[in-house]
Amino acid sequence: MTAPGATPRRVVIFTDDPGWHGRVLCRALAQRQVSASLVSLKDCYLDLSGARPQVIIPGFAGLVPAGVFVRGVPGGTLEEVILRLDLLHALDHLGVPVYNQGRAIERTVDKALTSFLLLAAGIATPRTWVLEGRARAREVAAKVLAGGGSLVLKPLFGSQGEGLQRITQLAELDAHTPVNGVFYLQTFIERPSPPYRDYRVLVVAGVARYAMSRTSAHWITNRALGAVCAATPLLPAMRDLAQAASAAVQTDYAGVDLLQDAHGRWWVGEVNGVPAWWGLQEVCGEGVTAAIVEGFCARLAARAARA
Repeated sequence: MTAPGATPRRVVIFTDDPGWHGRVLCRALAQRQVSASLVSLKDCYLDLSGARPQVIIPGFAGLVPAGVFVRGVPGGTLEEVILRLDLLHALDHLGVPVYNQGRAIERTVDKALTSFLLLAAGIATPRTWVLEGRARAREVAAKVLAGGGSLVLKPLFGSQGEGLQRITQLAELDAHTPVNGVFYLQTFIERPSPPYRDYRVLVVAGVARYAMSRTSAHWITNRALGAVCAATPLLPAMRDLAQAASAAVQTDYAGVDLLQDAHGRWWVGEVNGVPAWWGLQEVCGEGVTAAIVEGFCARLAARAARA
């Protein structure tokens, strides 16, 4: 009833910072008679020396877990990150339910690919340019600024609002060096201000389950930077947009960031394939972790039923 060579009812949570998320996941899984081990992807490797490929995970004696919950993929060199993603792809190939799959994490950690897929799916997302070369970036910025708009310069890979810069004049663009030579420029969505507000929606198995607002005097409204969080009803427009965004990047679960502009139109800012949910649970209750774990266990059960 499990993947070949799998350990029944024993799963792995890949993380380098177990903390609160590791504790609540282990506790919720234990309540469902599932044992979880906390492991870093840095400690795993591929053994391709025998008759069949193996993913070696500490504590599993050459076997594979019944499932994998990806709580974090550590940064590193290009080669190190690719190896860690290869491990997730390999486990998926071996029939292990991986939550979220490596492809989903690749689609969401890379803001350019996320923006591309959202736009390709017809989902409202800010106009975006991803390019190399300051001269070309200045051309884009000059056109947007001349039209009365402004831009946000973001790292292609980043989270928690770090490294974001508002561009209201060309001198501000000139003052910043893009991370590793890539300019990710996105039109700034004008919102009623101050204070500024955006929304985080949790989508599990294609269904929007919980939402919170994040309010700040600053236009960057991440909780990690001091925004005040509050539970908020899931309006139909929020629900539909968040679910469509999750489907566009094919996540098992996701934190979808929504913005509402000064005219009341909703936009998708980002889709997080490895979202933190401490802040969401603080304002919405323990059902948040339960919803995520229920989705994961449903994946385990579906895989077992096919075996």
